[in-house]
Amino acid sequence: MKIALEHLTRSFPGIRAVDDVSLEFTSGRIHALVGENGAGKTTLMRLIYGMLRPDSGKIIVEDRERSFAGSQEAIACRIGMVHQHFMLVDTLSVAENVVLGAEPIKRGGIDREAAREAVRGDSGRIGLEVDPDALVGDLSVGQAQWVEILKVLYRGADFLIFDEPTGVLSPQEARFLFEILRRLRDEGKTIVLITHKLDEVLALADEVHVMRRGGFVGSIGGREADAPTLARMMVGRDVLFRVERPVETLGAPALEVRNLCLPRRRDQHPLSGISFTIRQGEIFGIAGVEGNGQRELAEVITGLRHHTDGEMLLEGEALPPLHPRRARELGVRHVPADRQRTGLVLQMDLKDNLILGEEDSAAVSRWGLFRPAALTSLANERIRSFDVRVSDLEQAVDELSGGNQQKLILARELAHELKVLVAAHPTRGVDVGAIEFVHRELIALRSRGLAQLLFSSELSELLALSDRIGVLYKGRLVTVLNAGETDEEELGLWITGARGEVESA
Repeated sequence: MKIALEHLTRSFPGIRAVDDVSLEFTSGRIHALVGENGAGKTTLMRLIYGMLRPDSGKIIVEDRERSFAGSQEAIACRIGMVHQHFMLVDTLSVAENVVLGAEPIKRGGIDREAAREAVRGDSGRIGLEVDPDALVGDLSVGQAQWVEILKVLYRGADFLIFDEPTGVLSPQEARFLFEILRRLRDEGKTIVLITHKLDEVLALADEVHVMRRGGFVGSIGGREADAPTLARMMVGRDVLFRVERPVETLGAPALEVRNLCLPRRRDQHPLSGISFTIRQGEIFGIAGVEGNGQRELAEVITGLRHHTDGEMLLEGEALPPLHPRRARELGVRHVPADRQRTGLVLQMDLKDNLILGEEDSAAVSRWGLFRPAALTSLANERIRSFDVRVSDLEQAVDELSGGNQQKLILARELAHELKVLVAAHPTRGVDVGAIEFVHRELIALRSRGLAQLLFSSELSELLALSDRIGVLYKGRLVTVLNAGETDEEELGLWITGARGEVESA
């Protein structure tokens, strides 16, 4: 399916998110759409998918101008979108999720066997192995991604949009997804891939389209593209992809975790006997497929959750059960994995979000009242330091792109004297220029003696930044590896349980 955009424009208060974009997506091709945070990529795709309406310009589908009042109209035109955050119902089966809202009917009720056959047919055709009767809540993250793809195919989509599809996949799962996308392309489908990962672009894309600050910069063939060229088009300058990590002399133990345990909750792995030590000036990475205890471990250390057994020591002193404010007071800061649920208050403006947890500090308040000039000055300084793209300081945070929301959290949490930084996916959804900046900041903090616990789904990031890497699998720390003595392939085997099974055997 071919879709052409002619002079498409969409504005929000104070910002033009899509600015006079003319672009064409041709059939049987994988098109990568790249750009900085806030460049307008997701907004552009939401215009095509009917989630937003353009202020001006045209969307031409198969040589016919279309205007969608909602996503259902786009779906009727065989356009589908796999969103960055899965839209599945955990308590329903795979087949029930796939047909939800478009159920086959037989004798006045849902034809469940037809739903199962639809799943078997599409999954078999493109090489997926998914049990139609499995509960979605019991699936791995990778399998849940397959269900999202089957949902789109069931509705007959020939134009498929994928928004950051590998954000929570292991390297092996990501490679399998690439094979699926290639098969769909070879069937004649049009694939649009929104991603910040340039290695994915270079591995997959037939054509690459670059946006910057809402405008269309240009296109380049996938075979002609390389990472430095794409980064320069996206950011407007050369980007350093691997920040030098100097050899440092480690200091005394900063954080010690001994035999930490948590009780099991529904659909979550507990923490079972977790023990490790992070020294001053060390970055200790945590690898694992999402859902294996990473979130729970980060929340225990930062006071969001209380452990049942074990103990923690901060610079040699035993820590009592913490709450978040006390953890912050002691110098333990947190970049949470879920920026929208636990990192920000989306309906509040930027200024208020930038001082969360320090409302009563002398820097911004006096006698229980905010000092407006001081608050504005502090907010401007933090926004400028992290290049957060905003229209004004009164802008609601939910109006920012995901990457700019992430940079807002980093600007807040790294503005203080720290003893331990717990950073969960600090560059998730962040563009290449900002990734370089964040990596430099983390390495600089390491050089100043800060202990860091780094969680990341990006194995390349863990290898580039960490001194040691621990692997969490089903709530257990199954191994600790020196970062300089391992690679992505070995880590991928550990995080999926394959290496542990071999060693046990």
